[in-house]
Formats: sequence, structure tokens, C-alpha cells
Amino acid sequence: MIQISKRVEYALRAVIYLASLPADRVESFRDIAEEQKVPKDFLAKILRSLVDAGVLRSVRGSAGGFALRMDPGQISFLDIIVATEGPIALNDCCAAGEGCTRMGSCSMETVWRRAERAMLEVFRHTYISDVMLKPPVQDGSAVVSERSTVSWVG
Repeated sequence: MIQISKRVEYALRAVIYLASLPADRVESFRDIAEEQKVPKDFLAKILRSLVDAGVLRSVRGSAGGFALRMDPGQISFLDIIVATEGPIALNDCCAAGEGCTRMGSCSMETVWRRAERAMLEVFRHTYISDVMLKPPVQDGSAVVSERSTVSWVG
């Protein structure tokens, strides 16, 4: 089964969560882990890689934690994936470097490359702001969720 790793899933969930908070709010990794129901130790490593990649900023001290470094409309899924897992290669023939020993003579190579390009296109053009939701709002007896209109101040 081809599947996005838990590392990428947790990174995306953490960034989407941080994007839903007021722009000036810093959230501890423990609170993020608890809110998103992800293992704390694993999340701490993931958040560090997002800081190193320039997606998040970290603040030290007792009131420290993590926040977005840029507007959610500037952070793509691809940014998060590459920051946490490195470059995407659907198959050996798509990987940078040596690739597959059958490269150039394999009839499947063009299929893998087309599939990878299509997947990268989706990840490159899907931004955190596209998937942000406002916290649920009670409207009578139903819960209504809306796309976020949180303005980001960096």
C-alpha cells in the first residue's frame, strides 16, 4: 500500500492546528500533541524539522512553544512533506541520483513519472489555508464549520 507516513500526517495536523490559532499565539508542543492526539516525543522531533525548514518558529521559555513563521497561504503541503521526509520519489526511476538499473528501457518509467508529477502538482498547489477550519460554532442544534478567515500577522 502506498501511504503518507505518520510523520507527514502529524506534521500537517500540527501545522493546520497552529494556523487555526490567533497569529500571535505560541503553543507548547505538549498542548499541540494533546490537541491532535499524537505522541509527544515523536511530535517534538517533527516540530524541530519544521523549525529547521523555516515553516515554524520556536520561542523558548516558560511561555514558549511553536507558531507559524509565515502566512498559511504560503505554506504548501509539499513544503511540509519535504521538511519532514525529504524529496518525494514515487519510484526508483523518479529518484534523483542513480535511479533504477532499468532506467531508459523500462516501459513503466513514463507512468511512474506522470503519476509523480500529478501528485506533486496537488501537493504543491494545496496550501494550509485551503484546509483551515474555524472552530465549530453552535448554530441552534447543529454544529457549523466554516473556512477560516483568520488573518496572519508575522
